[in-house]
Amino acid sequence: MNETYAFIEAMKTTHSVAFLCRLLKVARSSFSAWLASAKTRAARQTADEALTHEITVIHVASRQT
Repeated sequence: MNETYAFIEAMKTTHSVAFLCRLLKVARSSFSAWLASAKTRAARQTADEALTHEITVIHVASRQT
């Protein structure tokens, strides 16, 4: 579903959001909710990447044990 919402986001300068949602059979409210949660998703991804890095550093420091 994220690909659909990303497509709507990319195409909204060319076509109306209402038209794109109707065409792709997606509720406009769902698209709006996805758009509103973009900051939260980005923050979660950044935190996940930092944690992954920390785990990798600890794993290497422990001679991969």
